[in-house]
Formats: sequence, C-alpha cells, structure tokens
Amino acid sequence: MIKVKTKKIIVLMLILSLTLAMFSGCVRVKEENVKDEEEKIVEKTDEEIYDQQYPMEVEDDFGNKVTIDSVPKRIISLAPNNTEILFRLELGNKVVGVTNYCDYPKEAKNKEKVGDAYSLNVEKIIELNPDLVLQYGSGNEDVNKRLKEAGIVVLGYEPETIQEVMDLIITIGEITQTQIPARMVTLDMMSKMDYLVHKVENAEKPKVFYEVWNEPLMTAGPGSFIDELINLGGGENIAKDAEGKYPQFEFEQLIERNPDVYITAKDSEDKTVEAIKLRDGYDTMNAIENDRVYILDPNIITRPGPRIVDGLELMAKSIHPELFTKK
Repeated sequence: MIKVKTKKIIVLMLILSLTLAMFSGCVRVKEENVKDEEEKIVEKTDEEIYDQQYPMEVEDDFGNKVTIDSVPKRIISLAPNNTEILFRLELGNKVVGVTNYCDYPKEAKNKEKVGDAYSLNVEKIIELNPDLVLQYGSGNEDVNKRLKEAGIVVLGYEPETIQEVMDLIITIGEITQTQIPARMVTLDMMSKMDYLVHKVENAEKPKVFYEVWNEPLMTAGPGSFIDELINLGGGENIAKDAEGKYPQFEFEQLIERNPDVYITAKDSEDKTVEAIKLRDGYDTMNAIENDRVYILDPNIITRPGPRIVDGLELMAKSIHPELFTKK
C-alpha cells in the first residue's frame, strides 16, 4: 500500500534547503534565483516523487485506510481549516459543501452548508453526492458509518504543529492532484516561518500565558499548536508543564508564575483588553502593569490551516513588538 505521507519528507527537505539559503546569516537569494529553485523543486518532485496512479490507497491520522479510485471531483469539508486548504490549492470549484463556520475565503460562504461538527446534516451530505469528505479529528462514528455505507470516502486529520499542517497540505495536494500548488503554499509558509523565527531567535524570552477560556480558566499546554507558536514566536509558555494540550489552569498558579505577556483570542464581544485588566486579582501581574495584554483574531491564531504562519506572526509581534516596530 502506498501511504501518502511517506514521501513528504523529501519535499520538505527540498523546501527547507531553499529557505535556509534565503535566510541564513546575511545571505539573500535574488528573486529570479528563488524562482529558478522553485521550478527545480516542481520538476524534480513531479518526476521523481509524485508518479502515483489511481487507485490510490491513503491512510489518515486515525489509521483509517481507504482507496481513492480517481481524482476527487466533489469534495465536502467538515472543518474551516480544511476548507482554507482546499481553496488555497485552487480547488474551490470542486468544493460542494462546507460547515456553518467555514468563513474564509469569502467564496466559501457561498457553498452549500451541511451543519457543523456538533450537528451534521448527513442526508444533505449524501444528497450532494461527494466522492471525498474531509473532517477535523476522527469524527462521529455513526456519521462515518453512514457516509461509508453510501460509498463516500471519509478522511480525518488533526494537525497540531505547523509541520503537520504542511504535511496535510501536501497530502491533500497528492490526493487531489494539485501537487504544484501544495508545494508552493508550503514553500511560502516555510519561508515566512523561517523569517519570523530568525527575527526573534536572539531576543530574551518573556513569560507568556495564553487564555483559551476564562471560566473556568483554561490554557494551551505542551503539544498544542498554540504552545508551538509561543515558542517559535520567542516566548516561554508558563503552562509548558501542564497536563494535557488544553488543560484547566489554577488562578493561583497564574498569579504565582506572573506572565509578562497575556494573550487570548476574541471569542466574544465582551472580551476586551480593559475587561481582562479589570478582572479580580489580575492587577498584580506584570502583563497588566505593563499593558501587555493582546486579543488576537481566533480564525488566524487557532485555525490549523495555511494561515497558521500568519498566526505565528501575530504571536511574535505580540511577544516582541519592539522587534517589528519600524524605525
């Protein structure tokens, strides 16, 4: 069986070699040279790596092995991050259904709605006659069974790092025969990530707290992509030793560890910087005293899709605004 993921490392090594050449020390590759290198990557990977024929056997993140008989022509996305990937790979014309939360790009809003992760309209999905359904996570067992009984291929992915997001983009590119757009998207992502990491690598690491939820107080622990964004963005996650990816966090522990930077996402209209500052007991934190509270766009900072590197940029600029201020 061809397991799609086994060939990604070669592509990513090629991409990494290009980005390292672009960002090492003071060396900068001229634009025309970058274009030449991109063309070499495209030529080499098309000829040597992506010589795959249908039927194609694929295994998703949950050990679900399926056979795809031909290039998918009707695709339903059950997660906003997958929707963004499909559109970035120029597959918008093949997307026949999305969830209520698939709001980017704007063209996605015009697609047929099939519900959301908590309430899927299975009959609508079957009626739309997709040959591929992409979901976030393992999905609902009963829903998966009904879709498979209807002859629909269902694949589930749950990326938790930037690398895994890029892996997923490459995978979807292989499944849908959009390898070149997939490689170009991941090249752009890798290049931007390298630039940002290089920008903050020599700076001191302030202590950072990320609020997932307020009541009860929850944060991003080790193994979560928010934790990775904090680390890559030049900060130290004060919940790095917490149990679980998104655990509850004791208020007393928050005060004791005294973060220098307090970051969260806009999950409601009444969540504002001023509202956070006025919470009982928060006034003793360095982040509050030094006006280092930031509320970021949730669709960028928490959505594991192509814009996750934009989330890294938001994170890095929040942790080290002094490095990104124009002089």
